Amino acid sequence: MSATLNPTSPNERTDSMTVSTNQARVLPAGLPRLTIPQLQKLAAKLRIDILDMIYEPQSGHPGSSLSCIDLLVNIWFHHMVWDPANADWKERDRFIMSKGHGAPAYYATLMEAGYIPWAEKNTLRKIHSNLQGHPASKYIRGCDISTGSLGQGLSCGVGMALGLRLDHIDNRVIVLMGDGECQEGNVWEAVLSAAHHKVSRVTAIVDRNHLQIDGDTEKVKALGQMAPKFAAFDWNVIEIDGHDFAQIQDALAQADRFAEETDRPTAIIANTTKGKGVSFMENQAGWHGKAPNKEQYEAARAELTAAYDALP
Repeated sequence: MSATLNPTSPNERTDSMTVSTNQARVLPAGLPRLTIPQLQKLAAKLRIDILDMIYEPQSGHPGSSLSCIDLLVNIWFHHMVWDPANADWKERDRFIMSKGHGAPAYYATLMEAGYIPWAEKNTLRKIHSNLQGHPASKYIRGCDISTGSLGQGLSCGVGMALGLRLDHIDNRVIVLMGDGECQEGNVWEAVLSAAHHKVSRVTAIVDRNHLQIDGDTEKVKALGQMAPKFAAFDWNVIEIDGHDFAQIQDALAQADRFAEETDRPTAIIANTTKGKGVSFMENQAGWHGKAPNKEQYEAARAELTAAYDALP
């Protein structure tokens, strides 16, 4: 498989993926493995797409999407194995967007990966659109499971890993979670089950931005230090800056090593900033699920475009 990405202009979009349909799991050499500067440029571009996507229907979750896009570009364009020409390829890695309200970030990533046409960008949350407010696997290629009922994604990921084990397929299962959803008991049942069944190929990444729709997570229902909690359930745990691309890549690589060397799943606690990249949205719970008005959109887009243009 060969693939190329050209993150040179946020205003010019083409289906830039050129893909063969090789079936053997020898594809990593041909997949996009972007360098850190390329990934930073791509993330900056996709932040603009996220803003555009949410402004058009005046609906969506900018804060949650902007906090996780750095994680997504590293997962998809440096780490995972996938093939947009063969979305159901058995040897692909699985990804679950458990924090389904971050759908704009997920859709922008899948557009860049060649699963969703760029022509659909301005249809978010519109009637009959494939780009619903939360990802729906019925409509989205590259989406293995519908999400949005928070707290369920990790359970699905553990189930996927167990199913793959029965099929003797040793693929990664990566679950991106919000910290707010970790207040739900279902999450900790899944954490317990993953350790008990020794599903070492599961990696849970927590987007730890400390804010949810009702405010500070510690005031709504305190999560405290999350790393010791996962460790107490016998998980391998890595804590990182979720906007530091080198740390993200090192953590993902370390999760792979843990999967080979231990029988335990891995949790990556990624400390992030809600609304990252737009100064007036950063660390503001009010931007969890609110679209900007025209003035705010223009100011945010100018800021994001300046950040994009400043990158090499």
